[in-house]
Amino acid sequence: MSKTIEFNVFKGSESGDVNPDTIRRTIQPSEVFVEISHAGLCGTDRLFKNKGIALGHEGAGTVRDVGSAVTNFKVGDKVGFGWVRKVCGHCDFCVSGHDQYCQQREQYGKENTEIGAFATHAVWHESMLIKLPDDLEPEYAAPLMCGGATVWCALTCYDIKPGDRVGVQGIGGLGHMAIQFASKLGCDVVVFSSSAAKKDEAKGLGANEFHTLENGAVRDAVRPVKYLLWCGNEPPDFPKLVPLVLTARDLSTQQPPLPVMPLISNGIRIQGSAVASRVAVRKMLRFVSLHRIRPIIMTWPMTKDGIQAAFQILEQGKMRYRGVIVGQRHLMGKPAVEKMG
Repeated sequence: MSKTIEFNVFKGSESGDVNPDTIRRTIQPSEVFVEISHAGLCGTDRLFKNKGIALGHEGAGTVRDVGSAVTNFKVGDKVGFGWVRKVCGHCDFCVSGHDQYCQQREQYGKENTEIGAFATHAVWHESMLIKLPDDLEPEYAAPLMCGGATVWCALTCYDIKPGDRVGVQGIGGLGHMAIQFASKLGCDVVVFSSSAAKKDEAKGLGANEFHTLENGAVRDAVRPVKYLLWCGNEPPDFPKLVPLVLTARDLSTQQPPLPVMPLISNGIRIQGSAVASRVAVRKMLRFVSLHRIRPIIMTWPMTKDGIQAAFQILEQGKMRYRGVIVGQRHLMGKPAVEKMG
């Protein structure tokens, strides 16, 4: 017999206020009931704050109940979940390890909008849950489920190899993870930032070189990189960056000008990269555990005021570097704590 449960979520609204709501769901045979301990605040969440849907898509927590057909999880397992909620499992994308591009995928913000990570609990299909390593703390696991996974996929799915000269533009939520990943993967990491004050931090995260940008262009001479991960929120100025020989990842919804002839004549590829497949996420988590990689986080309580305060810091550009919303049972007593693993 299916079990019906109730739990609380935090939803966006047309005014931008964050509002609590109670959800009632019946656990289906292949579904898992997860108590959420930590949820990452991703830059993409800003796009949904003014919509009446459950907020948050980076979650970590503990299995509290399972459907009658669930075979891969048991009560007490530590799990995480991200942007993609369901895939078909048999299309070319799914069987080739790129299921994040499944044409029948269900994803945050479009399907099942009553379920989010800013909540006491979530109901999730077992096929889309990821078991967390025992030695990975959930407060660090949550922001890896989307932000961390996205840069991991960009670094590992497009032929980047140890020894390659890899540029990272922007030291933010994505960039600070890209530096750590690229360094531990054995790449020659070159960081580009508009803030000269971040040089020491970039070097501490694993950068071999640091170059300051002025008006989007490199201020000093730099040997070209083979790949460039664009981790900024603003659109790249391609005419200024093409001489670096780049593979770009642009999160902006604006359309930048594209210098077609230099791309053709130099064989430069521009590659998009969306989140990561389940296989890639599992590999990333093993890599994170092996190398003791952790995001730098700030935390807030899983309350209306806490979530709104975190959004405010994010919108002001003051986040260092990933926001984490902490469930009431897991609060450490401080509303905004910066932590580095």
